[in-house]
Amino acid sequence: MIVIEKNPKKDVYKALIDMAIDVCDEFQIILRKNMGPITTFDPVMKRLEHSFKEMKEESEWASTILGDNQTAYVHYFHADENARHALKDLSNSLYGWVYPDLPEDLSFFLSGKEWLVTSSHEKESYIHTENPIEIAKISGIKGLKFHIETE
Repeated sequence: MIVIEKNPKKDVYKALIDMAIDVCDEFQIILRKNMGPITTFDPVMKRLEHSFKEMKEESEWASTILGDNQTAYVHYFHADENARHALKDLSNSLYGWVYPDLPEDLSFFLSGKEWLVTSSHEKESYIHTENPIEIAKISGIKGLKFHIETE
């Protein structure tokens, strides 16, 4: 597992988004019902509508498990060219995906498996890969601060 040590910002963020879109086939963002009006995110959702797959009301997603029977709206999207441009335009950092500015916890999946998992408010993110080509590309992102943990 690759642990990202510092919030990827600006060009580092854009390079990470490019790689995630290239590698993955799906991503998710979260709208928390208990944190304020979700209609404030209508412009964000409009920008991503061409990539939209589905929305589920769930108590668990890539980086979080809610207690007390709470749920949130988990929005799933195709990792496509529309999403690439939108994600890079909507935020300038990985941990920028946090309420009240944006939906939360941008995370990417490859064939249904977690690839890049983010908990924005905790300022934590991880990449799950053992693919040496992907690891080399991640290492090649200039300015990305990370370390590799063996499980």
